[in-house]
Amino acid sequence: MTVNLEVSEGVGTIRLARPPMNALDIATQDRLRELAEEATRRDDVRAVVIYGGEKVFAAGADIKEMQAMDHAAMVVRSKALQDSFTAVARIPKPVVAAITGYALGGGCELALCADFRIAGENAKLGQPEVLLGLIPGAGGTQRLSRLVGPSKAKDLIFTGRHVRADEALTIGLVDRVVPADEVYEQAHAWAAKLAHGPAMALRAAKESIDAGLETDVDTGLTIERNWFAGLFATEDRERGMRSFVEEGPGKAKFL
Repeated sequence: MTVNLEVSEGVGTIRLARPPMNALDIATQDRLRELAEEATRRDDVRAVVIYGGEKVFAAGADIKEMQAMDHAAMVVRSKALQDSFTAVARIPKPVVAAITGYALGGGCELALCADFRIAGENAKLGQPEVLLGLIPGAGGTQRLSRLVGPSKAKDLIFTGRHVRADEALTIGLVDRVVPADEVYEQAHAWAAKLAHGPAMALRAAKESIDAGLETDVDTGLTIERNWFAGLFATEDRERGMRSFVEEGPGKAKFL
């Protein structure tokens, strides 16, 4: 398999396994969608790490495979490509990307689908599609601009340049930079901490933020209000409030 799902301590690790560079060919894209949907369904998966291994996250699409496709073929395929990445972005649980080495093109777009990005000091990120006479096609023009702002997104997409981990941190493309050999450990620890949190509240927070970004403030407030009120019907809310009253803040256990 080109992508695997392993579960430990409530954390599902979606690991790319297509050496040497984890090129995202069609089979890998489709498998990624399948595993994102599986992680969404499984109750034992409460948070997710996306990881490419110790040397590389994902160096982009399989260019040889793409070169053989004409316009008609890509018209058909491009929706499935985007759907694969959207399935990751819509996992209703906390998702962290553990980035080592190259995260370019589709690899960068995959990292953008996560809620949080931890990069190794050896990481290089970018959207170099323009150097092929293309633009990002798996969400890069949309998710990158929403994350770092349109001006910085245009800089990266127009030039196709790579950014090192320190610059990626400065512009907000990644959230934390750590030694390369600690990337997965820290990503798993971040996910494991949230995996022990209130699953429905985390889902509500994620969906409220993501859906709110796509609309006006008043509609976003309605989304937030509906989730907020709905959480009063959950066991986690009852447990959290009872623990606060009886034991003080921060002591509730949700598993």
